[in-house]
Amino acid sequence: MQKELSEIFRRETAKTRGTLVTVSSVRVSPDLSVANVRLSIFPSENAQTIMDNINQNERGIRYQLAQQTRYQLRRCPELKFHIDDSLDYIDHIDELLNKDKPKTEENEENQE
Repeated sequence: MQKELSEIFRRETAKTRGTLVTVSSVRVSPDLSVANVRLSIFPSENAQTIMDNINQNERGIRYQLAQQTRYQLRRCPELKFHIDDSLDYIDHIDELLNKDKPKTEENEENQE
């Protein structure tokens, strides 16, 4: 399901230059009725607008997914999309670590 959704988003975002939507993970409920899809959107400044657009077109995306998986799945689950902001979180931590790094180097030089 993740592979098929990735292919759908790849085709759709090819039309819009400069935007990349990646399917980070897909978690399907035990009864196969709901699929929680985590999307990583680049650039992250446009993430909310793109996410709103994706949520408005959820039925069309679900239909495309059902067409591609019609021989594997009896029933296509309801799709719920969420923003995966883990890359932004990692970048923020890197910034904080790099900001503190010059101070520790100065302290080491002063101790010698």
